[in-house]
This record gives sequence, structure tokens and C-alpha cells, in this order.
Amino acid sequence: MPAAWSTSPAILSWPGFDPVTEGSRNYAIVTAAYWGFTLTDGALRMLVLLHFFRLGYSPFTLAFLFLLYEAAGIAANLIGGWLAARYGITRMLVVGLSTQILGFLLLSGLSPDWTAAASVAWVVMAQGICGVAKDLTKTASKSAIKVAEAAAKAEDAEGRLFRWVAWFTGSKNAMKGIGFFLGGVLLEALGFRGALWGMAAMLALVLLGVVTALPAMMGKARASTSARELFAKNRAVNLLAIARVALFGARDVWFVVGVPVFLYASGWTFTMVGTFLALWTIGYGLVQAAAPAFIRRSNDGLSSEVPAARIWSLGLAFIPFAIAALLASGAGLRPDLILVAGLSLFGFAFAVNSSVHSYLILAYAGSEKSAEDVGFYYAANALGRFTGTLLSGLLYQAAGLHGCLIGSGLMLIACFMATTALPGQRSATSVRT
Repeated sequence: MPAAWSTSPAILSWPGFDPVTEGSRNYAIVTAAYWGFTLTDGALRMLVLLHFFRLGYSPFTLAFLFLLYEAAGIAANLIGGWLAARYGITRMLVVGLSTQILGFLLLSGLSPDWTAAASVAWVVMAQGICGVAKDLTKTASKSAIKVAEAAAKAEDAEGRLFRWVAWFTGSKNAMKGIGFFLGGVLLEALGFRGALWGMAAMLALVLLGVVTALPAMMGKARASTSARELFAKNRAVNLLAIARVALFGARDVWFVVGVPVFLYASGWTFTMVGTFLALWTIGYGLVQAAAPAFIRRSNDGLSSEVPAARIWSLGLAFIPFAIAALLASGAGLRPDLILVAGLSLFGFAFAVNSSVHSYLILAYAGSEKSAEDVGFYYAANALGRFTGTLLSGLLYQAAGLHGCLIGSGLMLIACFMATTALPGQRSATSVRT
């Protein structure tokens, strides 16, 4: 398996990949491992959503099933970044993959004979474990890119951080979209428990590849020795974290519960809803991977990338308000078609915006403690998902899809305001080695 990862035609065609350099090789292996993880993570979300919606759970209860999953990610990112710096990125990847397998096996133990309260409690607990796994794996994987890129530079390879980040993030989300589709297929073919067992077996193979192919101590560095040092981030990282909370809250406030429930209530079947969400996420990932083509690169710091983050977040803020206005007016169009068209436009702008953010955090982060900086940033990412997930159920139950869209627009205005204060240069602390 490891040899196949490092020599397959797909990997050799990745942007900036040079099979000769160790940095490129490690980047390819980490990306392949995260592909496998994300495929099962996307399938899990669709499995849980469709299975329990079919059982008659309310929109708020569906959102509640994912709350601990998102909340656990906040702590997992903070602690995971510190652990990755202290014990190495490879070890944290192993911990993340193993934890996900444990979550799948626990979730498969759910019994149809249990009461509704016991079932919800069990699913929330198992989902919380999977949330820890997801963000440990994400933090370790994103940190590995910074380490691999630094190694490539040391080997006189071309600087390629933005392209690597864009490809990694975009391909990951494309895999998540395929995972949405896979979740629906597995649910129909194998049932809830059989699907979880199959995904656990798949991740076990990925885990074996990581253990045998990556350097055991990759990314190990001096970790922070106190909570004050751990949270003492530079101003740029703090501002970007605030923007990230608002950006991902604005997506999930209508995407997690509002969109699938609204489409199903409009007459769509489960298969239609799952297929649309899969195609949307795949398209969103492809745009993320291509984001460097839409952003003019600067050679003098971040003078092009930071303004791009501001422009794209401002443009994105108008879209939810426009969709809400069209739905309220009727406009002679079917509401579900208005939503599909609007969500497609939203997905394009959101993908570019998210990709620029993902580049900026690694540009602002230092090489020595990049895992801690990335972990802090993705803790903010998880906080945004948690907030959006909670509000998605509450706002949809209280005010329908219109309430979710207005909430999304307000969050995006907050995102834009945070990006206006981002510095256009890396600070001295952000380039520490």
C-alpha cells in the first residue's frame, strides 16, 4: 500500500509534486490518508442524517445529534496541535484514524430496542468520538503540509505552499462529497450497522499505510509549556480565527439541516437529496483545488491574498440575502430550484474564500509551532461549525429556511469585518523557526 501511494499516476499528477523529494513524498502520503478518512467521514454524516430522519426525528433533534461531534472538535484541535508538536504529526494521524474506527464500532452497537432518549445519547456520544478523530486528523494533516513544504524548500524545490494547500483542501472536500453519496449507497445496500463495519475496515487499511510509510517523528518540535503560551497567538492568527468562526457558521447554519430538510419537504427523495449534496460538495472541492487560478499571487508578502479574502467574503455575504429575497417574492420560480441555483453560486464563492483562508493560516503560522497555530485556527473552524449546526436546527424550526439564510448573511458580514483588519505582511512571530 505505501509503495502504491507514492507512485500512483494520480499522485504523480498533483500540483507541484516531485517524487524525488522527501517533502513531496510525505505530502502525497498524508493527502492519500486524509482522502480515505474524509471519504468515511462524509459517509458517516449522510448515514446518521438519513437514518434518523427516516425514523421521524425533528430538525432540531437531527442538529443535536451532531452537536457533540462539532463541540469535541474545538478541544481536539487545540490539544491536537499541541500533541502534534510534542509527539510528532505521524503519531497524531495514527491516533485520529484509530479514534475514528472506535467511533464507528461504538455507533454500530446502537440497538433498535433502545428508547429514543437512550438512542440519541448513544449516537451523540459516538459522534463526539468521531468529532475528536476528525479534528485530530485534520490538524495533523494540515500541519504536515507546512512541514513537507519546508522540507521541499530545504531540498531546493520550488515554493508551492498555496498550491499544495488548495489541492489538499479541495480534493478533501471532493472526497467528502463522494462520501455523502457513498453513505446513501451503503445505507441501502448494507444497512446502518453493516455500513459502519465496512468503513471501519477501510480505515484500518489506511491506518496500516500511515504507520508503515511516514517518518515516525515527522513534525516533532518544541511544544508550548503553558496554557498562556499555547493561546498567545499573533494578531493575524487571532483575526483569521474569528473570520473562520463566522465563515463556517454561515455555511452550516443552512447547509446541515435547512437545505436537506427543505428539499425533502419540497418533494425530493432521499436519493435525490444525497446526490445533490454529494455533487455540490464535490464541485465545491474542485473549486477549492483550483483556487490559485482565481487569486493573483504576490511576491512581496500577502499584498494580493489578503485583499482577495476581503473581496470574496464581501461578495459571499450578498448571496444568502438574495436567495431569501427571491424565495419571499416567489419570482415565478420553484423554491427548490431557487435554492439549488443559489447554493451553487454560494458554493463557488465559499470555496475560493475558504481556500484563501487555509493558505493564510499556514502563511501566518511559524514552521516550528505550525501544528499549534493550525490547531488553534481549526478549533475556531470547529466552533463555527458547532454554532452553525445549532442555529441550523433552531432557526429552521423557528423561521424556516428564510431564518437560516438571514443568519448566514449576518455571519458573513462579521467574517468580512474581521478580514478587513488582517495584516498584509507576515509578522516577525509568524516566521519564527
